[in-house]
Amino acid sequence: MKDITNYKTPPPGTVSTQQLADDLNEFYCRFDKPCLTPYTHSDPLSTNHLTTQVTPTSPPPVPLICEEEVRRVFIKQKTRKAPGPDGVSPACLKTCADHLAPIFTKIFNRSLEMCEVPSCFKRSTIIPIPKKPKITGLNDYRPVALTSVVMKSLEKLVLDYLKDITGPLLDPLQFAYRANRSVDDAVNMGLHYILQHLDKPGTYARILFVDFSSAFNTIIPHLLLSKLTQLSVPTSICQWITNFLTDRQQIVRLGKFSSETRTISTGAPQGCVLSPLLFSLYTNDCTAKDPSVKLLKFADDTTLIGLIRNGDESAYRQEVQELAVWCSHNNLELNTLKTVEMIVDFRRNTSALSPLTIMNSTVATVESFRFLGTTISQDLKWEPHIDSIVKKAQQRLYFLRQLRKFNLPQ
Repeated sequence: MKDITNYKTPPPGTVSTQQLADDLNEFYCRFDKPCLTPYTHSDPLSTNHLTTQVTPTSPPPVPLICEEEVRRVFIKQKTRKAPGPDGVSPACLKTCADHLAPIFTKIFNRSLEMCEVPSCFKRSTIIPIPKKPKITGLNDYRPVALTSVVMKSLEKLVLDYLKDITGPLLDPLQFAYRANRSVDDAVNMGLHYILQHLDKPGTYARILFVDFSSAFNTIIPHLLLSKLTQLSVPTSICQWITNFLTDRQQIVRLGKFSSETRTISTGAPQGCVLSPLLFSLYTNDCTAKDPSVKLLKFADDTTLIGLIRNGDESAYRQEVQELAVWCSHNNLELNTLKTVEMIVDFRRNTSALSPLTIMNSTVATVESFRFLGTTISQDLKWEPHIDSIVKKAQQRLYFLRQLRKFNLPQ
């Protein structure tokens, strides 16, 4: 297999150690702020990004999970997925779905009724995945959490319930977890705004691709609680979610080494079913106030589009600063090193534009960027995207040629 894939043994410097596992666990807990004072929307700095105030309606009843729903979720388990810290495998749930469904139906309903998640369901084992071949720091590892497969099944049932409640109240420019919305719709909408604007004389666009540092790990539970309440989520479900996110135990496993256990009360682990939706709800009140600025969101992917006319960038720059203020008040950390900007300017007589600054850091300008899986360039042509697809196809063809070279059966 090493010959087929041309696998190369990592250099001795990348060998896992106990100290590295402990350091990574400490690094992943750096956003934990259990005693953070709740931030209220009465602060004038925050209301600039609140275009509408959601008036809570009469809350829907607390969901009652039926046995058939649990059985259906168990049967759909992907057997190749790894088990969580409790050791229960997806294959076990799938094979024994008929016998286990009645038992776990009672446990799930009891959990929702008491607004409490069993502690064994809140444990997670984090597997650090290198983001690039050469590791230079702790941030070069992407944390992937292995959580209880049983808990993931319950999360899927709660997810469907939350989507039904919050769907109509979500920001129109949030494309994740919306009916009849997809990644392609987000890309098409962004390009539509830009092209429609560029049809007018004396116009250009500035696109800010925002990067958050460990977005899911920064969610403050009690702050999320207030946001869910505004979205008409029943109090019992809000309390259940808050309990789910607090007092979570986690360890980092790096090869044969495991770190010390840490208890955290901030964030939603990457790998949890509810994490992307909870982050979408957490950032739902972050919107652009000025009509010339569009804030597109797809879960934790955020893009700010400034439609500039006659060289007046004041509204765009103001919205960027308001976004930075909103992030600081909501425990989100803007990664200014990975946040980049692209300028689309088709004017004949152009001059160098002033760089954008966020928190005293100058934002880098790029000629192209991979936006939600689509490579777009500042000339809005498709060559970079086509080239990336061709490159991927060539890589796949290489592996097929290697398989044929070693006479492996088709």
